[in-house]
Amino acid sequence: MSEFTHIDGEGRVRMVDVSDKEPSLRIALARGTVFMQPETYENIQNQTVKKGNVLETARIAGIMAAKKTWELIPMCHPLNITHVQVDFFPNKAENAIVIEASVRIIGQTGVEMEALTAVSVAALTIYDMCKSSDRAMRISDIMLVEKSGGKSGKFRRIEN
Repeated sequence: MSEFTHIDGEGRVRMVDVSDKEPSLRIALARGTVFMQPETYENIQNQTVKKGNVLETARIAGIMAAKKTWELIPMCHPLNITHVQVDFFPNKAENAIVIEASVRIIGQTGVEMEALTAVSVAALTIYDMCKSSDRAMRISDIMLVEKSGGKSGKFRRIEN
C-alpha cells in the first residue's frame, strides 16, 4: 500500500511529509459558476438583495475559506498563504456569476485545494444570501484552471 501518498505501509491514513521539499512559488487558479433566475441576477448586480452586498460578502467568505482549507480537508497542510484574490464575472446572457479564486504561496506544498475551496465557499455564500428568493440556483463546474510551481510543474486546463 505504500504507493499511495496518504497511506502508510500498514494502510493507515497519514499527512504527506513535505519537510524535505524546497519552498517555491506556487500559484493556483480555480473557477466555478452560480446560475440563477434573471431577477436574482439583477438583484445581485443592483445590490438590492435584502441580506446586503452579495458579491463582497462572498469575496470575504472565499478569502477566509482559502485560509481555513486545512481545517476542512483532512490531509491538507496548514499554510502560510501569501495572497488570495476572489473575483466575480457577471454573465447576463446566462444569468450567472462566474467566480475565480487565485491563491499564492512560497512554500513546500501547492494551493490547489485552497483555490477550489475559496470558489466553493464563495458560491455557497451567494446561494445562502439569495436562497430566500431563488432556491433553484445551481452551483456548477468548480474546477482547477491552472497551477504552477512544485515538483509536478505547470498545469493549464484546456477548454473544449
